[in-house]
Amino acid sequence: MDKDTAKKAVMAAVDALAPELKEISLFLHQNPELGGKEYQAAGLLMKAARRRGFTVTQNISGYETAFIAASGSGGPKIAFLAEYDALPELGHACGHNLIAAMSWGAAAAFAAVAGDRAVSLLIGCPAEETSGAKVAMAADGVFDGLAAALIVHPADTNCLGGTSYATHPLQVTFGGQSAHVAAKTNKGINALDALVLFYQGIKTLRQTFTQETILAGIITQGGTAPNIVPDKAEARFTVRALSSDYLEETMLPAIKRLAAGIALATGTTVETVHYEPLFKELLNNRHLMGLFRQNMNRLGETVIELAPDEADGSTDVGNVSHAAPTIHPDLGIGPSLAAHTPEFATAAGSDHAQERLLIGAKAMAMTAIDLLD
Repeated sequence: MDKDTAKKAVMAAVDALAPELKEISLFLHQNPELGGKEYQAAGLLMKAARRRGFTVTQNISGYETAFIAASGSGGPKIAFLAEYDALPELGHACGHNLIAAMSWGAAAAFAAVAGDRAVSLLIGCPAEETSGAKVAMAADGVFDGLAAALIVHPADTNCLGGTSYATHPLQVTFGGQSAHVAAKTNKGINALDALVLFYQGIKTLRQTFTQETILAGIITQGGTAPNIVPDKAEARFTVRALSSDYLEETMLPAIKRLAAGIALATGTTVETVHYEPLFKELLNNRHLMGLFRQNMNRLGETVIELAPDEADGSTDVGNVSHAAPTIHPDLGIGPSLAAHTPEFATAAGSDHAQERLLIGAKAMAMTAIDLLD
């Protein structure tokens, strides 16, 4: 079977799967689950995969709701990444219900057409919104040896390229000595004063970085009562850069040096802890981007290509992209949508979005066909 015929076959296979894909998407939308607790979502996807002959392995990299479903025995290994966690109170305001359905549709259609000419993998990736299971999965080698890792994200328009911010959030805790503010002899050591100095110093430090960065934070603990000198003060900071190397080798050491210097000057102690793992920047593969664009055009879709350094948010797909050729394009499901809003959640459950997910599934499956020998 030539590639043109194979592409027609995967398009037809996705169309045949349409009722199942819409059912999966809407079930997830109506039953949102938080990261690491996506038991219904993972169970539904694994059941669908087993029903079509995929071999399923559960409990990956310490996540009960992570899985790998595989079909085929030879040729290139193509992974379709499924996300399915929701947001607190907002539900599927990032459209992961659509991502899960699209990736399963692409994996199933590709497996049906490619047979043993390739290995089709549906990789279930929990907790993208929080701890980012793909971080641990990438470290464990789950994505090593892949010819491609594909995922499509719903958005307000079709986009391709760009990047994401590398991020490694930091918690800073100063320790002092408590005392009553009216004490005549023991004045204590004010941990909040140290933290305020650090917070102010961050504003100056931010100006010294030579690459595009994001550095912002909030004070999460500043004392227990106004008449007691705080012996503990804590803040959390989002620390982001367009390069994980710059983030890890320049930004974070400078921030930690600032904290240590202020602790020394104020007689306090300081502890810095990363409360979330390192999400690396997204490296979109140029070759895969070109193939995906051609296939979207074949489906009658136009695609906006973003500049390589254009970033909007962070994702653990970045860690995948450092281990395997990866693309993470956007698929438009409605105009003027912003992720993580009630409006996006509504759009992700709309009839229009359920039709659009078929486009994403077809484009990924067709791109996988292009990678066959």
